[in-house]
Amino acid sequence: MEDIEAIALLQDPVRRRLYEFVAAQGREVGRNEAAEAAGVARTLAAFHLDKLVDAGLLEAGSRRLTGRSGPGAGRPAKVYRRSAVERGVSVPPRDYGTAAGVLAEAAESAGLDMEVQDAARRRGRALRAGWGGAAGGLAGVLAERGYEPVADEGGAVLRMRNCPFHAVAELFPPLVCGMNLALLEGLVEGSGVRVRMDPRPGWCCVAADVSAADVAAADPPAADPPSKNNED
Repeated sequence: MEDIEAIALLQDPVRRRLYEFVAAQGREVGRNEAAEAAGVARTLAAFHLDKLVDAGLLEAGSRRLTGRSGPGAGRPAKVYRRSAVERGVSVPPRDYGTAAGVLAEAAESAGLDMEVQDAARRRGRALRAGWGGAAGGLAGVLAERGYEPVADEGGAVLRMRNCPFHAVAELFPPLVCGMNLALLEGLVEGSGVRVRMDPRPGWCCVAADVSAADVAAADPPAADPPSKNNED
């Protein structure tokens, strides 16, 4: 019920705009900045931001936004960032996280890393049918899958602020990060984009080099033919 109540708070359009803005920044955000982005008064933004903190959707802290310290630096301001707590709603309740953890534990114990990566690569190829090969399109596909891609190094690299498999990756990092890399390898196969391991604290372990991709005239990669097992 707590997850449902927390997510229900986002039905309010002001709260939703504030949450989406703070979550998208990947850093701490002050009240003035959030209020300006949401197009509301600072006092109203503060009220809604604190409601989001109470619900566990945001975390609050304080720091001097001027970057100065000592006399004359001003009082610390309240700042907000996205909460590290995951929220999920399923009606009726489902527990896919436990199933994923059990399967990952079994695969790791049996040494099935290569088999998992082969399956992930096939799944990535199946996902690429809706992507036209352009780097901008890739960012859209990654965003739909929950990776939260961010352009870096002048647009030559896509880094991902969120790992969709974070909870399981925390428990079985080699297995799940290898699966993640293989999944994205299958997605970009034949496009000129290269994905690679690039682990950084707080980020997805994979980055995509898009500078080598012919984003102007890339042909859509062909999806794998359907398996005979899936035919009626």
